[in-house]
Amino acid sequence: MSNILIIKHGSLGDLIQANGAIKDIKNKFPEDKVLLLTTPHYSKFMYSCPYIDGVLIDKRLPRWNLFYLLRLKRMLDRFSFSKVFDLQNSSRTNFYRKFIFKNDIFWSGSNSFLSKEESISQKNLPVLTRMEQQLERSGISDRKFTKKPDLTWALTNIKSIVNQNFEGKYILIFPFCSPKLHKKKWPYYKDLISLLKRDFGKEFNIAIAPGPNEIDEAKRFDVNVILNKGLPLNINELISLIDNSSYIVSNDTGPAHICAHLNKKGVVLFGSHTTPEKVSMESQNFKSLRADNLKNLNVADVYEKIKENLN
Repeated sequence: MSNILIIKHGSLGDLIQANGAIKDIKNKFPEDKVLLLTTPHYSKFMYSCPYIDGVLIDKRLPRWNLFYLLRLKRMLDRFSFSKVFDLQNSSRTNFYRKFIFKNDIFWSGSNSFLSKEESISQKNLPVLTRMEQQLERSGISDRKFTKKPDLTWALTNIKSIVNQNFEGKYILIFPFCSPKLHKKKWPYYKDLISLLKRDFGKEFNIAIAPGPNEIDEAKRFDVNVILNKGLPLNINELISLIDNSSYIVSNDTGPAHICAHLNKKGVVLFGSHTTPEKVSMESQNFKSLRADNLKNLNVADVYEKIKENLN
């Protein structure tokens, strides 16, 4: 038995997408110990993942912090990893490959098997296609989960959380995005919520599940704000809340990736920052609406799409 390392720092959507590849890697090496290197924010969530045998934490401190890098190297050296699957493929992980790991280690990454021309062209491919190609070139022939991440392992009973807020069916709204990516934020959710409540309020509750820095903003909407004893839901609770919902409307965020891979009925709103194809966002039931500028995606068009699916 040998030790194998998978690197995936985040974000939430990226980590959700990587679950299928993680499962395929573990299935390829069932007798080996497969560990995940990730950030503290996602460590508790991934501890319960059945496809890995343990989680190592990388705080991703500045690379000029030599004491931190030395501690990280000592931690990783203890496991004598025979293989590393770099699913993050960032400048940081490329730095780790050069300065933390041994030169002769088997390293699976986007730069490991691609020429410069291939690397440039691959950037235009959907993220799950790129991940599948990486595993294929790494010798993993059975990749049936890479493009179809299975999140059933993450589901938990949230009945008590829902009952704190309402009874019955609900529509989930995810109107937020990272403060650094404001261009992903559609500006007309208040108007949309008014229409939903007017026409569907008797059949569906309208709810928002905010993150830690989104609670105050969520309370400005006229909806149910879903918290657990006053705190934001953890990732397992969020996945389960989405899984039990009737419909979702979302910006291009981590929860939208969860919706897509649970094949939930809903719509995700895209501006010109990227495409749903490139980030592997759409599914049979989870579709996109797009505009060059999200300010030009009007409420009527979004609402007509929702009515078409709910009626």
